[in-house]
Amino acid sequence: MMSRQLAKGIRRLTLQMVTRAKASHVGSALSIADIIAVLYTDVLRVNPVEPTMANRDRFILSKGHACVAVYASLAQKGFFPISELETYGQDYSNLMNHISHKVPGVEFSTGALGHGLPFGVGKALAAKRLNGSWRVFVLMSDGEMDEGSNWEALMFAAHHRLDNLVVIIDYNKLQSLTTVAKTLGLEPLAEKLQAFGWSVQDVDGHDHDQINQALSAVPWNADKPSILIAHTIKGKGITFMEDKVEWHYRSPNQEQLALALAELDVTHA
Repeated sequence: MMSRQLAKGIRRLTLQMVTRAKASHVGSALSIADIIAVLYTDVLRVNPVEPTMANRDRFILSKGHACVAVYASLAQKGFFPISELETYGQDYSNLMNHISHKVPGVEFSTGALGHGLPFGVGKALAAKRLNGSWRVFVLMSDGEMDEGSNWEALMFAAHHRLDNLVVIIDYNKLQSLTTVAKTLGLEPLAEKLQAFGWSVQDVDGHDHDQINQALSAVPWNADKPSILIAHTIKGKGITFMEDKVEWHYRSPNQEQLALALAELDVTHA
């Protein structure tokens, strides 16, 4: 399955899951669909037949509220049956509203922001200490950069030269109630991260070729962890959701779902 085909499936299944469960965070999931698709198609060394193999790459979704995008990818890649996606958000389902390690292929349960990167740093350090060949990829939100624990983890990773660690920031520039700039401005973000000792690149977070080229070449500098600032659009792929802060919490109704699916069929054929 090519990454663009996977991304279309992620968007379709995401919309259906969130609508069925009357859940939230559809905009956040659509924002990362292309990044997730490239990771699971071209970058991550993982195996759906043996999801816990010792030297698998570890992928951590730190913005755990966007879990439906990862669930949709894992199901399409064969980690569990696609039919299980219909249980998302239901009582006693493993497919919780924030990502759960009970799901095959998921490394770590997240939800409270600021925990994924520190955990990923620990996994990367363990690989170095144990001479493991696995790499660690952490996908974060831009609003999550408000958390002080992340900046501590950034310093720690650079100090220990964890060049087996890759962070991707989903820089869609919106967070729960308003813009990132109005909440707590991050700029100049790249320069700050470089000052913390990281190797930094920027990409269009919806351009599969750019994402693939960048992530397939890590580490970009020996002895430095890598951080990819992915410039994205919240709600990407659905015109009436794009760059709209209300789709952080809002759930589509059946009419909106039909409109969204129809748009996907036209624009992502």
